Amino acid sequence: MTALTSANGIIALLDEQQPELKVYALQQLNSLVDEFWAEISDSIAKIEILYEDNAFSQRELAALVASKVYYNLGELDDSLTFALGAGKAFDLSEHTEYVETIISKCIDKYINLRTSEDTPEKIDPRLQDIVERMFQRCAEDCEYEQAIGIALESRRLDIIKTIIQKGDSSKLLSYVLDVCMTLVQNLEFRNEVLRLLVDLYKTLDNPDYISISQCLVHLNDASSCASMLKSLVEKKDELMAYQISFDLEENATQEFLSKVAAELPVEQSTEEEKTEGDVEMEEDKPKNDTPYKKIKSILSGEESIRLHLEFLYRNNHTDLLILKNTKNALESRNSIYHSAVTFANAFMQAGTTSDEFLRQNLDWLSRATNWSKFSATAALGVIHKGQLAQSMNLLAPYLPSESNAGNSPYSEGGSLYALGLINANHGAEVLNYLKTALKDTNDDVIQHGACLGLGVAGMATANEAIYDDLKNVLFGDNAVAGEAAGLSMGLIMLGTGNEEAVEEMLQYAHETQHEKIIRGLAIGIPFIMYGKEEQADDLIQKLLEDKDAVLRYGGIYTIAMAYSGTGNNKAIRRLLHIAVSDVNDDVRRAAVTSLGFVLLRNPKQVPRIVQLLAESYNPHVRYGATLALGISCAGTGYLDALELLEPMTKDPVDFVRQGAFMSQAMILIQQTENTNPKVASVRKLYEKIISDKHEDPMAKFGAVLAQGIIDAGGRNVTISLLSKTGHANMPAIVGMAVFTQFWYWYPLTHMLSLAFTPTAVIGLNKNLETPRFEFVSNAKPSLFAYPPAIKPPSATVVEKVATAVLSTTAKAKARAKKIEKEKGDQMDIDEDKHSVKDEETNEDEKKEGRKSPSQKKKKEDNFEILENMARVVPAQLKHIAFKEDSRYTPVKKENVGGIIMLIDNKPDEEEDLIQPRVPAADSTTRAAEEEAAPFEPFEYPFEE
Repeated sequence: MTALTSANGIIALLDEQQPELKVYALQQLNSLVDEFWAEISDSIAKIEILYEDNAFSQRELAALVASKVYYNLGELDDSLTFALGAGKAFDLSEHTEYVETIISKCIDKYINLRTSEDTPEKIDPRLQDIVERMFQRCAEDCEYEQAIGIALESRRLDIIKTIIQKGDSSKLLSYVLDVCMTLVQNLEFRNEVLRLLVDLYKTLDNPDYISISQCLVHLNDASSCASMLKSLVEKKDELMAYQISFDLEENATQEFLSKVAAELPVEQSTEEEKTEGDVEMEEDKPKNDTPYKKIKSILSGEESIRLHLEFLYRNNHTDLLILKNTKNALESRNSIYHSAVTFANAFMQAGTTSDEFLRQNLDWLSRATNWSKFSATAALGVIHKGQLAQSMNLLAPYLPSESNAGNSPYSEGGSLYALGLINANHGAEVLNYLKTALKDTNDDVIQHGACLGLGVAGMATANEAIYDDLKNVLFGDNAVAGEAAGLSMGLIMLGTGNEEAVEEMLQYAHETQHEKIIRGLAIGIPFIMYGKEEQADDLIQKLLEDKDAVLRYGGIYTIAMAYSGTGNNKAIRRLLHIAVSDVNDDVRRAAVTSLGFVLLRNPKQVPRIVQLLAESYNPHVRYGATLALGISCAGTGYLDALELLEPMTKDPVDFVRQGAFMSQAMILIQQTENTNPKVASVRKLYEKIISDKHEDPMAKFGAVLAQGIIDAGGRNVTISLLSKTGHANMPAIVGMAVFTQFWYWYPLTHMLSLAFTPTAVIGLNKNLETPRFEFVSNAKPSLFAYPPAIKPPSATVVEKVATAVLSTTAKAKARAKKIEKEKGDQMDIDEDKHSVKDEETNEDEKKEGRKSPSQKKKKEDNFEILENMARVVPAQLKHIAFKEDSRYTPVKKENVGGIIMLIDNKPDEEEDLIQPRVPAADSTTRAAEEEAAPFEPFEYPFEE
């Protein structure tokens, strides 16, 4: 049969009277349309008339042909309209370009109609039908994830539910949870999906309680959390209940945790039995405690803080020589350098309780004056962070009291701030003391410290009484105290979205004359809107339109806090627009910095986005770009970010270099030379900058801080603004946001300590004790090892070699000149120089050679056996495995890291427990008294 060259003959049949001929013509045209669409398009009107004729039996076929013609003409909207009219004739299972295009057009239109808030348009039932058939096709082809994607975008919860029930439920549930948290932009719909997930997780044969608890935290549903913990305890599955409690403690706010604890059954024995002084008995206690008491103690944060404190104390690898060299290189009379070393020491020793450096350098410490003294005293809070029970004893020599009447208000204010830092985000025990201290003083410095302390310790408690006390200080209109009060009011109301508080703070910001107070309020207001996403849009708009640049600055941070970690496109567009258009440098700097907060979950996008901003003519924008990279890529060792920062360490402007140094340290925290080639050069760079006499103080300040950050917490912490389960880590994000304000006020630098997350694997048995057990890290030990300590310079040897080289070189030169004069050949002189150097290198090689045979012999293992309470850096977690024959196995199967509950496979045998090393209460009190001695004059009694 010859091939057709024209469709005119078939088109002519459309004019016939008999319906059978018209149907035949349409059937033929349907198969030929892709070839002869240009010809058929001239007669498209005839086909449309057939479709509109209700008496015609094959209207759907006519619509299909018309749709295909319009498709080939590129009129996709018309094509879609006729495809909808084609009904069942439009076959979804065909894998042709036409069908695929029309389906995607259908789905896009359907999603738009479902998600548009302003058009209450009724959805065409034919469109609905095509989408429903599409879902069926996906289910039949087992393309479940594709169907879930479309269902999430078109907000069809019913479809999500049916698809999950059809496929591998547990796998699909975790997929939906992940997609929901990262890609679903609308907050209300996201909460509906999470609600559905909670119900579906419960229907599994083995309900995934850990994921359920994650959903409930996002939904802020404390009562469901409490009832789930109750049901687990009733089922005698206490280990899972404890594991969930630890996860909740890591991810939820103080307010949420206290609500959960309040809804748990109260035990017969009095709740207050476990006072702070009873810590010595703690070893015996947990065994006798009932499950609910243990859960409450975990939720209060006591347990995880105790364990992290123990971990940091045991594994402290701080290299004090780095600090010593830095201190010696800087002029201690200069308060900016004094503060810098104070901060670096606080960061390096954060949470380790080791104040060795301060004890060794009491003379240096005593040179601190005024606000340097405030920061130095507050540094104790960072060093002892987490010693909840001992916080009052440790700070007794400095806290305001009658016995310390001679103390400077700066050290008293600093000590109140330190008290807050020790109890950061777990302040139940000290809030009343801080409230009283705030009321009992009229000194603005002490008020400043007390306000900051209350803000950090009472973070997200939404405590009205404290809020009112801070408001009274604010209304006192003192610049110093008012700044801290404004900031702390935001911290207390963190994430509550309290409109009344926002209104009051905004009104006062417009009334006061003090820029410091306006700045405090401009940072406080964003915290109230933390995590509120679209609900904060009106406030953001209001702040960004304000004529006061400081309040516009607040508006930028409101975007950063409300949308932190969401990657929201609208927020990013807005920040980028302001970064290049605002008239005020501070606002532009804040806008670029805030990109780091919004893009927390997608750090790899940040270098691309800030690449051009990093080359801006405006140094403030460049500085913002450095911080954005540091904040979003913290702890990742991401090379693209480091390559962008490298030229900025040589920037002509001092504060841009400062930002670049600090961001490098944030990115390289816990990276080794084996995992990241840039580590060694960056550390050397810091030393060079600090020892360079001609370097700007601002850049030196950045380099000193960077040294503290890169070795923070005895090299056992990372900066992590997301928790291990991928939640936004609220205290860390808030701490980082306040830290960025050190630009205006140095004492706020200490807030970075809230972002330090210990990187340990800590296994616990059912009594919440730490048994000895081993697990395997399937990677070379050197890959994740601690950096080696730097060696003190061996001065004598160096001098000898130096003088020897100089004299021989001189003699050699003279001798060579005499002998070689007539030859006129100068080359040998050079050789002589070489020979001297060669001798040196040979000697060095000999020294190294002595070591090398043993090194050559010992080939490094490809694995490493680690013990309970070992440091495991985030990149190492994927290499961690538990031994097959191990006595203990973790309750959590995935994501092993942090505090894990262990199932004991041999419960009848006696356990070998790791005894705590952190000084217990009585010994610490003694230590505190000893610590106080150097600062107070005393007499030995036996001299009488």
